[in-house]
Order: sequence, then C-alpha cells, then structure tokens
Amino acid sequence: MNLQLDDTIAALASAPGAGGRGIVRVSGGDVRRVLEQHFTPRDGERWAKATRAERHVGEWRLAVDVPWDDAPFLNGLRLPVGVGLWPTKRSYTGQPLAELHLIGSPPLLEAVLTQLCRSGCRAARPGEFTLRAFLAGRLDLLQAEAVLGVIDAADHVELEQALRQLAGGISQQIGTLRADLLDLLADLEAGLDFVDEDIEFVSREQLLSRITLAQQFIAELCDQASRRLQSSSRPRVVLAGLPNAGKSTLLNALTGQSAALVSEVSGTTRDYLCVPLDRDGLHVDLIDTAGWDAETNGIEAVAQQRRSEQWQQADLIVWCSDLSDDSAMDEQLIAELRDEQRPVVCVGTKADCVFVARTPTSERPDVGVRATVSAHDGRGLNELCAQLAKLLAAESRGRRQWIGMTAARCQNSLLAARDALDRTAEAADLGLNDDLVIIELREVLEHLGHIVGAVYTDDVLDRVFSKFCIGK
Repeated sequence: MNLQLDDTIAALASAPGAGGRGIVRVSGGDVRRVLEQHFTPRDGERWAKATRAERHVGEWRLAVDVPWDDAPFLNGLRLPVGVGLWPTKRSYTGQPLAELHLIGSPPLLEAVLTQLCRSGCRAARPGEFTLRAFLAGRLDLLQAEAVLGVIDAADHVELEQALRQLAGGISQQIGTLRADLLDLLADLEAGLDFVDEDIEFVSREQLLSRITLAQQFIAELCDQASRRLQSSSRPRVVLAGLPNAGKSTLLNALTGQSAALVSEVSGTTRDYLCVPLDRDGLHVDLIDTAGWDAETNGIEAVAQQRRSEQWQQADLIVWCSDLSDDSAMDEQLIAELRDEQRPVVCVGTKADCVFVARTPTSERPDVGVRATVSAHDGRGLNELCAQLAKLLAAESRGRRQWIGMTAARCQNSLLAARDALDRTAEAADLGLNDDLVIIELREVLEHLGHIVGAVYTDDVLDRVFSKFCIGK
C-alpha cells in the first residue's frame, strides 16, 4: 500500500447520481489554500477567523456560505455552497478537513472536483478518508470496519450491529482486556528484576485468576465470531420439538406457503427445511427440523444429526409443545437445551384442539410456554411473530457484537489468542519459570493487537480498505 498521507485528497462523499444535495469532501494540510483559490466567502472576517484557528482552539464545526463561480458552463453565475470546515487536526481524518454541500447536480459536482484537482488535490482512493482516520488514531480497525458495515447494512439489525461496533463497544472491551494483560506482563517482568530478593509483584493466585478471566472473555468472543460466520445476514429461527408437535404445520401457517409436508403420521419430517419469513416486522430464515427421537440407527440417526446441526447454528430455537398432549419429555429436553446455553422459547401448539386455551402462567408452567398458537385458525400467530422479533433484537444486542467482515478477519487471531492464553494458564498453573509465562503472554497481546489494529501490516490494510467505496 502506497500511503501518501501528506497529499490533499478530494472525492464525492454523497451517493452518485442526481439529488437535492451533493457533498464533496477534502482532507489534507492544503485545504485552506485550495478553498480560498476557488471560493469567495460572504463573511470574510468569520472565514479568516475560522481558517486561522490554532490547535489549542479545539474542534470547529463551522458552516460558511460561499459563492462559487469557476465553472465555465455557468457563465459567471454565483452559486451558494455550504462549507463545513475543520481547520485543525481534530477532524474525522486527523487532518484539516472540509465538506462542500451544494446542489446535487452531477455535472456541477464533477466541475467542482475537476477544479479542486487542478489546484493540487488528488482523487482519493477507496476508503482513504477512513484509512487516514485509523492511522491518525481517530478510529481503531474494528471501528473502521464498522464504517463499511454501516454503509453496507441491508436491514435495521445489521445497522444496529455496525453502529454498536462503530461506537466502540467491542473495542473498549478488548482494549480493557489488553490493558489488564499489559499490566500483568509489566508486573511479571518487574518481578524478574528482583528474583534474587524474593519480591513478588503479583501472586500466583492473582496471576491464575486474571488469566482465567481473560480465557473466559476470549472464549466468548470466539463463540460470537463463529456464530456470526455461521449465520446468514438474516437470523435463523429453528422450529424444534417432539415428533408430531405441529412444527411443519406452524411453518406453513407463518409463511403462508405449503412448503413443508404435513401428515398425521409421526416422524414425517426427516430433513430440515429453510423458508424465508417476512411477517409483522419479523424478517428471519425459519427452519423446520425433524422431531426429537431417541432412535440412533439408520435414517433416523441421520435426521437427528442434521437436526442437531441446525440447533447449534440457531439464533433462536422455538420449542413447539403440543397442548393436547402433556409429555414429560418436553420438560426434560428444554432443560437440556437451556443447560447448553441455547436461546430457546417455548410455544404451545394446537390450541384449537383443547377446550380451553392453556396459558403460560397456569396450564404449562413446567415448560414455560410463552405463547399459544393454532396453525388451523391462525390464533396467536401475530403475537408470536411480535414476541420473536423482540427476543431476537435482545439476543442480537447481547451476543452479536461482530459484523461479518470483522468476524472473518479476526477469527484466526481470536483462536490464536485463545490457544496462547491456554498455554499461559498451563505454564502458570504448573509453577514454571515466569519467563515462559511472559513469552506466551506477549503472544496473546500480539494477537489482540492484530484485532484492534495496534499491530498491522500493509496487506491487512489493503484487504480492509479496498472494500470501501471512494469518498468514505
């Protein structure tokens, strides 16, 4: 990557094509000279004050109306342009920066860019504004990737994930972990200087405790990254339950299709079926699976294996309990799922088959039914969709902290950090020489540094920022 950070760069920052407003972004040390060469301020005194701002003044957010009359095809007309000016290094890019807001006419915007380039600017490369923000320390690499996540978000769930990452939630957590491990490393290295004097800066118990906490955090991040890579952009909701619990019928009723084969014969479903569901604000991939069966031979065993794989990849498991059949097996299987930390919600099916619809608080407290539905007459389907949307939103906030691009880049570093932490814990637990613990701990810190961008190579930056569009 050829980094020319002293150049003044310019690019269209708004969407291509005609619009009510177009934005041209300029960044670099020569911003003021370039602007003054082509723009005439309406308030010269205010403009001079803004452009003379010293570093200690801090961040300016100043909009100055100026006319621009440098396009030959305008025949000397003076068009108003709004200028957002950050004259110091307190801008997004860590350099003097300006944004020009004008009429979103493509010929006019192209003329502006042409004149800026004639004045010494060069066209920005894809992602170069965010790259400069990263290199200036305004963003870490996780936040830089989140910028692209915000731009590419396909729905509100992806947008929320990207905004949380951009706000620095996961960065702060990893930063806190790195800071604690750096302090631990410093204590261990200081202890080596006083080994002959029997001075201990951190006890063995404290060392093991802090490493254990780090292991737990890294293991959770590994799980999140793995789940993010396994999941599609749409959450995966898996219908599960005993054979003939009404799973396939419920899938057909929710999706309005006859996608799943339905029969009174128990065990009709052998393979899984995935159908998109877009209803009442719920946008998911709904997956029907084979009913749970203790049979472990032949095709039943294959069906159970595929069912298990879908459960493992699920963002939410909807356990279907037949309200017309009180089975003790329901309670046992749901307890096992919850023991495995699976996100599960219980739904009572076939409400039309019972004389009085059973409720979550009285009839089925054993399995914690959250809703009762009838695929036959549509009872409770809208309420179920609303509950699932609410639960998935909460689940996303709690577990899906990675956007897909970040999860893909960081997975290997996370796994390597986890393995290095395991070796660190083993060395500490065995009471081995602190030199060995320090070596493994340094490797952990290096892998964490790769994740947040404290340690990077040009190849990594190329892979990340080449995915951006020009102007971002």
